[in-house]
Amino acid sequence: MRIHFIAIGGSAMHNLAIALHKKGYQISGSDDVIFEPAKSRLDKYGLLPAEMGWDENRISKDLDAVILGMHARIDNPELLKAQELGIKIYSYPEYIYEQSKNKLRVVIGGSHGKTTITSMILHVLNYYKRDFDYLVGAQLAGFETMVKVTEEAPVMIIEGDEYLSSPIDRRPKFHLYKANVAVISGIAWDHINVFPTYADYTLQFDKFIDTIEANGTLIYCKADADLNEIVSNSKAEITKIGYAIPEHEIRNGITYLLPEETALQIFGDHNLMNLNAAKLVCKQLNISETEFDAAIASFTGAAKRLEVISADDSTNVYKDFAHSPSKLKATIDAVKAQFTNRKLVACIELHTFSSLNKDFLKEYTGAMDKADEAIVFIDIKSFEQKRMEPFSEDDVQQAFANPKLKFFNDAAKLKNYLLSLNYKNTNLLMMSSGNYAGFDLPELAASLEK
Repeated sequence: MRIHFIAIGGSAMHNLAIALHKKGYQISGSDDVIFEPAKSRLDKYGLLPAEMGWDENRISKDLDAVILGMHARIDNPELLKAQELGIKIYSYPEYIYEQSKNKLRVVIGGSHGKTTITSMILHVLNYYKRDFDYLVGAQLAGFETMVKVTEEAPVMIIEGDEYLSSPIDRRPKFHLYKANVAVISGIAWDHINVFPTYADYTLQFDKFIDTIEANGTLIYCKADADLNEIVSNSKAEITKIGYAIPEHEIRNGITYLLPEETALQIFGDHNLMNLNAAKLVCKQLNISETEFDAAIASFTGAAKRLEVISADDSTNVYKDFAHSPSKLKATIDAVKAQFTNRKLVACIELHTFSSLNKDFLKEYTGAMDKADEAIVFIDIKSFEQKRMEPFSEDDVQQAFANPKLKFFNDAAKLKNYLLSLNYKNTNLLMMSSGNYAGFDLPELAASLEK
């Protein structure tokens, strides 16, 4: 098979390219810019384009397929040439389905927790040396790539994103996988540029349920009222299993699952609900509750999901991917509940299209109320790149309904302010789907005054 990737540098795209290369396919690709770690990974396997940019001469009739990434535009010259030649064009979720249509497909959807639930399932399956394929949205310890596709594996675990599939396929990715076992972790409005109203957004989850194969299984968070209503009203011929927070207790900063008192390396109600979802999926894959608990005890979390940068008797520094209002609130709540005797300095970088939209900003009302020190950072370049109107400090304070909240749009000033604080018996939580304009978080953590 000869396959060409247009926009090969994307997170899922470059991982899929490597997975198919390992499978023995002939892979080529193009992009106008490729960042690390994709650049080094592609280079390692001889898949890094010799030159950046688009060139229609890369497209010829002897290609079996083209896989189109979201980074490409609809007038991309390579895409236009492939369309002219009649070559089959896939989005990457379409191609993942092609690679897994003869397997049992587990698809994890929801506005939050998808990566963590998927990571937990992969960890448990790996612990018991099960044979499985996967697609996950973060780099995991013990897994070289974020995508694996083989002929032999009987099951594929797929993180099912609700964002669009490609520039020419406006369907949400998770609609294309046709799950046998599906998870919905909860619904909280996101991607306002694609789904301009909450009703538009929730409709995608209703449709997702309809894509589950007949006699399949839906595992869903019953603590989410809107999701409960959608599931209750669904006429899909599937089994529906609800989950909530498992019994647990916190002692000396460690969470224990009850009644077995299994010590966990993760914490927070949100993570515990994710754990219950993963447990129910693993039960569908013939892994018992006792086996699951034994394996999950060694799970340390997915990258950038309450990832520990540094920790001592006085201060922990965390990095987290949280960016939407619900994720922000859940992450702050988790750290405060886990360390009741410590203060919390919480900083969020608003970076996504939704979070930089003035109409959406009010969705953050009260999201940082439990932080002892609440900070919002926006790299001024983010507004420029997205051609959006900048916020003032007053705009942010009013939207968050927190007059004590501090606002920065200069990374150097933010760093100086963070370093000016005393962190004795205080945790620092840095949340972003971006990179704080290039902050070196380990260096920052090492410099904190305690």
